[in-house]
Amino acid sequence: MVNLTEMLMINTVTDGAISLLRSVGLFKTQNTYPAPPPIIIKMPLWELAQEAGPFVRLAGLSGAAAVVLGAMGAHRTFPEPETKEDLRKIFDTANRFHFLHTLALVTVPLCRRPAIAGAFFVTGMGLFCGTCYYHAFTGDRSLRRLTPIGGSCLILGWLAMVL
Repeated sequence: MVNLTEMLMINTVTDGAISLLRSVGLFKTQNTYPAPPPIIIKMPLWELAQEAGPFVRLAGLSGAAAVVLGAMGAHRTFPEPETKEDLRKIFDTANRFHFLHTLALVTVPLCRRPAIAGAFFVTGMGLFCGTCYYHAFTGDRSLRRLTPIGGSCLILGWLAMVL
């Protein structure tokens, strides 16, 4: 007489052997129907980006503004400051950071929390680049105290992409 333990062992060995022989191709699988094809939804990238929020459009506007401001800075004479700081260098830094973070803003819909990263990037560009542009064009230093806050927001925007 066969006890329950021997029966379980025989069934396990048999099932394992049959599964091995099926994987090699000696036994046919029990399912004779072909697997259904995967469902692939083809969607243009611009539609996909629109579903992720306004950040790609904001990046487009930001990029256009960076080009316009870059052209203005290239063809403009900067005021002579009382101190020896170079306003053109401040402008170039603002414009470079504006372009780089505009490109980062394009990638925001790809991260897990786009609203957080996008808000930090937009705020950081406004505070950092905006105050640098203002200082470079006018020579007025009154808003420069906001520049480090904008830089911190840009750093937080990059870190938010990790979340």
